[in-house]
Amino acid sequence: MTEELLNIASRPPRERADAARNRSRILEAAAELFARSGAEAMTVDAVAKAAGVGKGTVFRRFGDKSGLVSALLDEREREIQRAVLSGEPPLGPGAPPRERATAFLDAYLDHLARHLELVRLSETAAPGARYRIGAYRFWHMHLALLCAGAPDPGHAAHALLAVVDADLANALRDEGYDWDRIRAGVRRLAVALVPAEV
Repeated sequence: MTEELLNIASRPPRERADAARNRSRILEAAAELFARSGAEAMTVDAVAKAAGVGKGTVFRRFGDKSGLVSALLDEREREIQRAVLSGEPPLGPGAPPRERATAFLDAYLDHLARHLELVRLSETAAPGARYRIGAYRFWHMHLALLCAGAPDPGHAAHALLAVVDADLANALRDEGYDWDRIRAGVRRLAVALVPAEV
């Protein structure tokens, strides 16, 4: 575990009470719109109106639709981050790299299966959105550390994350792949890329 991984996972700074209330109202409105009508209904205009705030407030706070969706997913992703940093092995510290990588990818696929449409939206709402998300930087750093014995750990980590891309998972699901088949393919790649021992 490195200091960089802890920094990526650190909590956002404290905010003023009115800003926190606005953030909460915006996220509640977005979650309600998404639950009721799906991703298409969750426009910045619709969220602002439902939250009773100006459209500019939503843009200043979240940047774009991708940032808004990322904030909705944030707490769920932080649960995985906490387990990676201090949970029980093999997801948490104490297991060999390949076991940890496989456990992480399994946990991520569980998250993806539960929230596929939201994760997909967060990754595709703007060009390159997936790579700007703090969670992606955390996942990448974690996998790169686990791939330390591989020829190019950073590239190996990106390759592993590429196969759990929400758009790819959606396309595979459309082709008839079930989550077990997707999981098996991801595990095979992890075995090929992540060293068994340090």
